[in-house]
Amino acid sequence: MTDPDPLYPAAADLEASWSRRVRAEREQVERLREVEDGPDFYGPSTARFRADPRRRDDPTLDVLLALARPGETWLDVGAGAGRYALPLALAVRDVVAVDPSPGMLAALGEGTAEHGIGNVRAIEDRWPPSPGSAAAGLRADVALIANVGHDVAEIGTFLDALEAAAGRLCVAVMAERAPSSAVDALWPEVVGEARLALPALPELEAILLARGRLFEVRLVERTGPGFGSLDEALAFTRRQLWARPGSERDRRLAAALPGFLEEREGRLAIGAGPGRSGVVSWVPGPAGGSA
Repeated sequence: MTDPDPLYPAAADLEASWSRRVRAEREQVERLREVEDGPDFYGPSTARFRADPRRRDDPTLDVLLALARPGETWLDVGAGAGRYALPLALAVRDVVAVDPSPGMLAALGEGTAEHGIGNVRAIEDRWPPSPGSAAAGLRADVALIANVGHDVAEIGTFLDALEAAAGRLCVAVMAERAPSSAVDALWPEVVGEARLALPALPELEAILLARGRLFEVRLVERTGPGFGSLDEALAFTRRQLWARPGSERDRRLAAALPGFLEEREGRLAIGAGPGRSGVVSWVPGPAGGSA
């Protein structure tokens, strides 16, 4: 690869900018939170991350399945309850699902049993993997992250590990705005200040280009969280705003929330309607980000 064009930012600078934004948002949350996250933040909300592995109404899944090859092994980093790991397992040889949440992996196990899917191996770990863990040194044909990475401060190290694990392809499903932005409009009224935005798809694309990675991106429609009732919406947004039940913030949230909800296809939704995600795919390069 030739020397980088001085008119364009270097990958290290873009990764540092990403890190600053993640740390600033994290510091804001720590300053304003009323409750702690607990040891398994996503454990109580696993139901929201379940989906029928044989569904035919998910444009993101359609793109992933088009990228898959029958004899491959896929690594799903941040697999959660298996929203994509389970349907991919029906299309490829096997899937390795890595996630740090015991609750999510328990839900994944329930999903494999319910749907009779026996080619998913689950590993509890963060990414990059802990030294000596079952995920350390993993190799797969394709390494996938889906709705993961927005809040990862060390994005360069994260991508290096993802590329090191992938033989044929890396794939990242990332929203144009971080998923947490679904409740951003509530912050000024309920918390008292605007929420700092996490990096998202445009920033990932810029980093990949600066690393010398030529990628394909397929834009797909995505929907925000939907709720069956006002109480369900309140429980979700309370966690997103770190409001203590019964606090003054919680009372402001309960009063404000109905004005931010609208009915879509029989469910309550927050925000201005569907946004977009990008399914980004690229051939992994050598460690350190240079092609």
